[in-house]
Amino acid sequence: MDFTFSEEQQAAAEAAAGVFADVAPDGVPSPADTTGAVADDFDRALWARLAEADLLSLLLDEAYGGAGLDAIALCLVLRESAKVLARVPLLESSAAAATVQAYGGEELRSALLTRAGRGDLVLTVAAHGRTGHDPAELAVTARRDGDRWVLDGVQTAVPWAHNADLVVVPAHTDADRTVLALVAPDREGVVLAEQISTTGERLAELRLDSVPIARVDVIDADGAWEWLRDLLTAGTCALALGLGTAVLRMTSEYTGKREQFGFPVATFQAVAVQTADRYIDLRAMEATLWQAAWRISSGASGTLPAAADLAVAKIWASEGVRRVVQTAQHLHGGFGADTEYPLHRYHAWAKHLELSLGPAAAHEEALGDLLAAHPLG
Repeated sequence: MDFTFSEEQQAAAEAAAGVFADVAPDGVPSPADTTGAVADDFDRALWARLAEADLLSLLLDEAYGGAGLDAIALCLVLRESAKVLARVPLLESSAAAATVQAYGGEELRSALLTRAGRGDLVLTVAAHGRTGHDPAELAVTARRDGDRWVLDGVQTAVPWAHNADLVVVPAHTDADRTVLALVAPDREGVVLAEQISTTGERLAELRLDSVPIARVDVIDADGAWEWLRDLLTAGTCALALGLGTAVLRMTSEYTGKREQFGFPVATFQAVAVQTADRYIDLRAMEATLWQAAWRISSGASGTLPAAADLAVAKIWASEGVRRVVQTAQHLHGGFGADTEYPLHRYHAWAKHLELSLGPAAAHEEALGDLLAAHPLG
């Protein structure tokens, strides 16, 4: 088994590192110092630089101006973005565009993909259901009405919805199937209620009241929602890995300089043991992420379905990112809570990622169900 990244994947990661090199993690007001949203929009200047570097079209085919790469390449770029807390809808827009390419009709692909790859069209996804705990595809209904679909329902915590051009909304039909509708936030019957994340970013509760959607703007293909959901999951795990990597490096640098009793605190056994444990967390997060991303990219079969690899990746990412930032706060002492220092912002983003991934216990239960249904013997 070869775990080496391809030259194209490595080139994407290097390009991303170059683009994100000048991004300051504390470039916007802290959520601790702001009563409302920390900003009204995402980082448009950074978005433009990502487009210039062809990092918004990684997953798109050459026909749409893309590089034709896979989920692994996207996760490598997302890992770099999380190291600096990049405020852009890179995951959501990339995953949505890739889903349109894989499952959408030719008319829809022609209308959206080239523009999305250039950064001219911003996409996001409503993936958290009505409450954040129920399946997203059950929160909205879709019914046929002549040559169009009509949507009703509510989705919560939709990222970047106030600034996106289109929101991909999963919805279930009377035939117990899931379709994906591309909805403009300013469409009649659509209401966005502001919600604020732990990061201080604007989310939206998306309310749909008999919203008509043209047939061409609905993806009615088997497996489309499942593939999009899996790609979003792997991408979120990549964000957790990047954030954890940056925090552990920050902690290592701090404890190497901070002295007590005349010695750097990094030389104390208790500190070394805690940081070693967190390093193990990061390596486990990394191994399980690449396994899951590889299953999505390759479509390879296994003893267990790809959902099992994703469940394992979510377990490690959700628990691991929480443990990394908690240990970092502990080893930084009061300095870690200083809003002039970026660690508190990383902690807020880590909590958002943990909540987005869901509790490890739920993923362990899902993994148990998969093991019961697919005996390894």
